[in-house]
Amino acid sequence: MDVGELLFAPFGRTQSTAPGLSGRGASGQGDQGPASNESSGNPSDNPSENPAERERRRLWKLIWSECPGIGWQRLERLELVFGCLEQAWQASTEALAHRETGLRLGRTGLAQVEAYRAKLGPQPLPEPLTLQLRQRWRRRRCLLSGDPALPESLDELERPAVKLFWEGRGSLWPALRRQQAIAVVGTRRPSRHGETMARAIGQALAEAGWPVVSGLAEGIDAAAHEGCLERGGSPVGVLGTPLDRVYPRHHELLQRRVGDAGLLISEWGNGTPVQRGHFAERNRLLVALSQAVVLVECPEGSGALHSANLAWQREMPLWVVPGDAAKVSAAGSNRCLRRDAAPLLDPVDLVRDLGPGPLRRPEPNRPSAQQQRLHNREAALLAALGSGASLEQLCARLRQSPGPISRRLLELELAGVLRSEPGLWWRPC
Repeated sequence: MDVGELLFAPFGRTQSTAPGLSGRGASGQGDQGPASNESSGNPSDNPSENPAERERRRLWKLIWSECPGIGWQRLERLELVFGCLEQAWQASTEALAHRETGLRLGRTGLAQVEAYRAKLGPQPLPEPLTLQLRQRWRRRRCLLSGDPALPESLDELERPAVKLFWEGRGSLWPALRRQQAIAVVGTRRPSRHGETMARAIGQALAEAGWPVVSGLAEGIDAAAHEGCLERGGSPVGVLGTPLDRVYPRHHELLQRRVGDAGLLISEWGNGTPVQRGHFAERNRLLVALSQAVVLVECPEGSGALHSANLAWQREMPLWVVPGDAAKVSAAGSNRCLRRDAAPLLDPVDLVRDLGPGPLRRPEPNRPSAQQQRLHNREAALLAALGSGASLEQLCARLRQSPGPISRRLLELELAGVLRSEPGLWWRPC
């Protein structure tokens, strides 16, 4: 049997009458790079695709993404080689194992895939899709690669997240899609100066309306989030654990507060075993969600330096808080200053350079001196007016004739205290 026959042999069979592969999948790329736009799985790739087709494509991506051993690279290879993920599901074991598919599953990986397919059966998404089936595959607060709601900056990563799970305020996603947030990173064991600066930076960004993105780790991350919360801001915690885990454990309250006031994000589904490498991998996500990165303090070899390097690679603004040259905890961040990172001596300078953030609340207009005098002088009239009243109602409430009241209303209107409406009606501005 040649490779073309293998790639289209149905699930559980080794023969097929489908045509050959016509050359795709034999380029030697293996599991190294993204597939072409032709088969990337992004629903926006094909504008003519109807909603039903788009839904099926997304569900197939979800099904395959939950298969053990299938990450973003193998997902793209499956779609590239077989044309679509639905066709890949029907492929035979021999087809999946063939070296020219570039999947490189190995004996253990292949056994995991086969067990998963056997569990779901040959047709996990029969047509038409029923409500029961949709509910079975519904994943609450889960974004897949290619979803319109997912920030494009995450799909553009060298290693994009297949799925993102989140909790908290979904209203923050529009700002994150525009990368209107600031990442604050640093060591888990900061000096007192570093921790104080991280808290002050979180406070200043919150007051200016900027979401503060960090990893919810001990030290600098926690101080930045706490400062943000103290000023009523919107923290965004990108976790190295599933959402149902707290690390470190004494951050349980902080993690809950961040979820209530802002967002918690993880690429790991609940129940996923925590691995040490997951904490380094989340750095690429928090950088991709941000407009700029602030490195407060870190030693040589710190994971925070990975975030700084990612910012340089993406040509993002990078600020570094200068630290004591004698302290090991600041050796890595101080070295970044030699690579032309901008020194940050005062959080005010950061906010001045950034300008107002996407969540900045407009300041209420303060009354002028003239308006304040009129408020004081016409307190009785304004109390009678309330949220709005007619001239006739004001005359009755104040027991005065229309002439004097009309003159007073006109003066208040010209001063911008009141506005007139049809029917001799006035309301406060």
